[in-house]
Amino acid sequence: MLRRSLLAVLTACVLCPDLAAAQDAAPPLPRVALETSAGKIVIEVNDRAAPITGTNFLRYVDERRLDGMTFYRAMKSAPGLGLVQGGTNNDPDRILPPIAHEPTTRTGLSHVDGAVSMARYAPGTATGDFFISVGPTPSYDAGRANAIDADGFAVFGQVVEGMEIVRSILVAPTSPTEGDGFMRGQMLEPRIVIVSARRETRPVAP
Repeated sequence: MLRRSLLAVLTACVLCPDLAAAQDAAPPLPRVALETSAGKIVIEVNDRAAPITGTNFLRYVDERRLDGMTFYRAMKSAPGLGLVQGGTNNDPDRILPPIAHEPTTRTGLSHVDGAVSMARYAPGTATGDFFISVGPTPSYDAGRANAIDADGFAVFGQVVEGMEIVRSILVAPTSPTEGDGFMRGQMLEPRIVIVSARRETRPVAP
C-alpha cells in the first residue's frame, strides 16, 4: 500500500510540469488597437469569459465597421470617475444584428477601472456601441443591490494601454445642449475619431 501511494505521488509530480505547460500553452487573449484622434488605446478582449460579446466586438473590428466612427459621449459621475462611450452610434450602415446579453454574473467579469462593456437599451439589444469605465463602476454589474440596471451591462474586455487617453476623453469638452434626456450635456464636442481599429499581433513566447 505504501509503495502504491509513493508511486502515485511520484507520478503526479512527473505530470505536474506537463499540466502547467498545457495551461501556459493556452493562446493569449486577442488585443485590439484603437488609433484615435486623441491617441492609441489598446483593449484586451476576453472572448473566453464573454464569448458572445467578445466575438461580436472582434467582428466589428475585423470588418472595419469601427473605422471612422467616434467616441461621442463622456459621462462624469464624480471627479475623475465615469465612462466614455463610442462605436457605431446606431449607424444603420454599420451595425450588425443585436446579440444576446452576457451578464457579469455569468462571465465573472466586473466593471473595474478600464473595463470595456457593451452599451445597450434593453438586454439583448447591444450592437456596435461600447463604453470604457473610468474608475471602478460596480453599479453597472448585474445582480447588485445598488445596480443601475438589474441585468447589468456586459463586460468583455479591459484597457491594457492608453488609459491616460481614456481619462483625457472623459474631461474633453462637451456640448451643453446636445443629447436627449439624461444624456444632455454629455455629448463630446468635438467628437474623438476612431481612425482605425485593428487586432494586434502578439509575439509568441519562446
